[in-house]
Amino acid sequence: MHALIVTAHPDRDAHTHRVAEQLARGIIASGQHSVEQADLAAEGFDPRFTLHDVRQFNGQAASPPDVLAEQQRVDRADALVLVYPIYWWSFPAQLKGWIDRVFTQGWAYQEQEGRIVKRLGHLPVHLLALGAADTRTYLRHGYFASMRNEIEHGIFDYCGAPVVTSELLLTGDEGYPESHYQQARQLGQRLFVDRRSHDQ
Repeated sequence: MHALIVTAHPDRDAHTHRVAEQLARGIIASGQHSVEQADLAAEGFDPRFTLHDVRQFNGQAASPPDVLAEQQRVDRADALVLVYPIYWWSFPAQLKGWIDRVFTQGWAYQEQEGRIVKRLGHLPVHLLALGAADTRTYLRHGYFASMRNEIEHGIFDYCGAPVVTSELLLTGDEGYPESHYQQARQLGQRLFVDRRSHDQ
């Protein structure tokens, strides 16, 4: 099976990329699965929702080539994994722009006769968020619950894509950073096992 890992961090030496690399190693460790890493920052993905994107949303234009290319990447995947640093209690802007532009009406969902048809029910999603505060901060202020509501329910449930795992790794965790690398490898190793369990 094939996984697509999406990251959006401009520094190739950042913790985000190291965690994503360990995740990828975990996925391919069995020799049965493959992985593609989409580094949006290195690839120069344009997150701006332009007039052309508005026209596409309104059914007045086709999706531009860069959006079609990203949709094809997702279509090839049996699982989508987002690995991202937390900026202001959400995605980085480039990753949010990727969602805005790629998860289009007609591909991710369809408005039809006053109702929403969810079109990504076949796509398991795994979320791996990396933050700098401690767990107590996220719990006390409700930040993680708010993020999960926004991302898991507001985005992926809207499209029908089941969120199989949603992890929060913080710099205050015991054993950081090695503990994060270990957790990422373990997530990769069980990625498609979790999918089979979810499908049953």
